[in-house]
Amino acid sequence: MSNLLEYVKMAIHNIMANKGRSFLTMLGIIIGIASVIMIMSVGQGTTNQMNAEIDTAGAGQIQVMCSNDAMNAGEYITPEDMEALKEQIPGVEALTQQVPGVEAVAPGSGYTGATSTGKGEFSLSLTGTTQDQPMFSTSQIKRGHYFTAADVEEARKVCVISDQDAKRLFGSDDVVGMDIDVECNNVSKSYTIVGVTQQPENGTFVTYTYEGMPVYIDVPYTSLQEFDDSYDEFYYVVVLADREADASAVSDQVVKVLDARHQSAGEDYFQVQSFQDIMELLNTMMGAVTGFISFVAGISLLVGGIGVMNIMLVSVTERTREIGIRKSLGAKTSSIMAQFLAESAILTVLGGFIGIILGFLGAYGICGILSSTQGMEISPGFTIPMVLGATLFSCAVGIFFGIYPARKAARLSPIEALRRN
Repeated sequence: MSNLLEYVKMAIHNIMANKGRSFLTMLGIIIGIASVIMIMSVGQGTTNQMNAEIDTAGAGQIQVMCSNDAMNAGEYITPEDMEALKEQIPGVEALTQQVPGVEAVAPGSGYTGATSTGKGEFSLSLTGTTQDQPMFSTSQIKRGHYFTAADVEEARKVCVISDQDAKRLFGSDDVVGMDIDVECNNVSKSYTIVGVTQQPENGTFVTYTYEGMPVYIDVPYTSLQEFDDSYDEFYYVVVLADREADASAVSDQVVKVLDARHQSAGEDYFQVQSFQDIMELLNTMMGAVTGFISFVAGISLLVGGIGVMNIMLVSVTERTREIGIRKSLGAKTSSIMAQFLAESAILTVLGGFIGIILGFLGAYGICGILSSTQGMEISPGFTIPMVLGATLFSCAVGIFFGIYPARKAARLSPIEALRRN
């Protein structure tokens, strides 16, 4: 142990004796570690924020779709199916021992149309749904109210619109009670606005706008019958399961109920996809992108390691006579090798430590810029394995690239070393 401490003291002395050269040697390690830390931290922070917002917007949501075989057989999801899902699944004991069941079901019927106001002509996207639709959305009622179960049952011509779309159509979001003339499938109908919604400001990842995008309005699905006779046959519906329930178990029960009602067991008529599946896919994609960019940034670590090896070879050449004297006085080959390995390891560890600090500061800076310019609330995703990995990797670089110069120094013949100037 005392010999090791002596080697470390000698290594530090030699590093301090050549401060400028030592710093340039560490620079590649510093840049590499800092780059990897910044990229991984920002990537993890972005993934965490995205997961949080998606979880808020879609936790528990399961999309149920009819397969091509089902549609070819004329089997679609009906309003009666939706009621059966809400009524039957909560009573299935095998679903889960905790809080099982379906809280809401909304159809996925949609039509495109057009409207015109004093502000001009606009394309429309009509979503035919039920009074349960607010449970699937992060939007909040700003004015008025959402349409009711009675509105759906009586197929009333009422609609709900966002405040942004209301301003596009009328120049104001104070539009409750006003009418929107809808033209769809060569049929014209007037819908009365009963509610105006507002998207939360932190909905960064789930909202976007672009010039010329259609105006979106929610209407009772029953009111669409005058536009299309098949308004009560749905290609897909969205099921909202209890957040505490197992989405996979709920999905299985949804398929079982629909298969039983349509007598289609074994036909694969109904397919499901949950937001949990989407989140896992997004996490995999984000992890792959972050990993690839980190790998590219890590190439600078290789360059930094080669720089360490080059400088250590120069150091061996400069200190040939010193090595010869030490070996002639009885220094062992292992001692000479340990001395040079200690020096290269200290260089890389110190460079790695500085790189980690700069990586932390850089990650906070990048996240601050993104938060202020892009409206994102992102915090760096630092983890203990990330820091430990960066530290161990920098140590490994120092040892790996220090082996050759150390072995070269250790193998010098003391006679040949003393002959050199």
